[in-house]
Amino acid sequence: MPRRIVFLLEDLCYGGTQRQTLQLALRLDRSRFTPILLTLTGETDLDDEARAGGLEVLHMASGREVEPLFFARLLHVLRRIDADVLVPCTAMPNIWGRIWGRFLRGRFGRPLGVLGTVRGGGGPKRQHERWLWRLADHMVCNSEDLQRVLTGLGVPSERLTFIPNGVDTQRFAPQEPAPSGRAPLVVCVARLCEDKDHATLVGAFEKVCQVMPEARLRLVGDGPWEERVKACAAASGAAANIEILPGTPDVRPHLAEAAVFALSSVREGQPNVLLEAMASGLPVCATAVGGIPRMVAQDVNGLLSPSGDSAAMAANLLRLLRDGELADRMGRANRARTVEDFSFDAMVRAHQEIFDRLTGDAAAGGERA
Repeated sequence: MPRRIVFLLEDLCYGGTQRQTLQLALRLDRSRFTPILLTLTGETDLDDEARAGGLEVLHMASGREVEPLFFARLLHVLRRIDADVLVPCTAMPNIWGRIWGRFLRGRFGRPLGVLGTVRGGGGPKRQHERWLWRLADHMVCNSEDLQRVLTGLGVPSERLTFIPNGVDTQRFAPQEPAPSGRAPLVVCVARLCEDKDHATLVGAFEKVCQVMPEARLRLVGDGPWEERVKACAAASGAAANIEILPGTPDVRPHLAEAAVFALSSVREGQPNVLLEAMASGLPVCATAVGGIPRMVAQDVNGLLSPSGDSAAMAANLLRLLRDGELADRMGRANRARTVEDFSFDAMVRAHQEIFDRLTGDAAAGGERA
């Protein structure tokens, strides 16, 4: 009988974690695993795509907000679902999912494996990993930087696995013309939140426009800092050249127009949007935080700058916008890198091996690794 794998998320909005989790669930071997998506909110952006892929999607609220007492109701919902493995994703699910998952383990006649996840540079702090990693049977992180942080917090190596994000290299592929043949458009696809530091990118772009007034910046995304980001763009000296568009399930049209992809985060794990831009053959301009330096080698497939340094980012953007040969060469290097190192097949296979270990140990009645 297939094992029931429940992915617990805050929502199914257009975020990197949500999209990566959805792609993992869609690709699991259905003869061995039955994936279920459970969210703390009601329906959001990716529900239709999940259901179209044959996934069961359950919600704990009716709107886009998490209800105040969700943590009390969550225990009863998890008991009713009767999962074999619980995979909490993002901060609140990783806190309360682990607490109630640990409580339910061995009760009511069925063992339950808990696979904690840590994504994004701020994950360890937001999820109180110094104390809560012990509530998970195993931990997964998506960058080597996070792996080092978690090891430093005491997580034993045998209970921690680094699994890089995957990208669909058929769906995300280079489009004509090459970046050098496109208008000087800088595109950033990112959730509008503190970690992404859009203010630094807007500041950098203002400096770019002083030298290249025909350049444009497109910010694509939704999030809690939407009004702040809009206010920042409106106050910029380059406001007329900046557009902010809502998140979308298909970012490929934006990537097909871009000459450069930019990301100005102050904290990151291994950003999914960066992989999608790389697979699309774009040169990238990003900050050297979290797992990004592992993905982007300076002067090989992109240009890196310190977080919060708008002048350094502006210089990198101008270099790529002015030097079409360099931009095209870096775009080709990015495409080759994603095809070789970041396939979905490897990501799914690594998760399935962990699910097998957790459910196998559970069936034997022993402690899980």
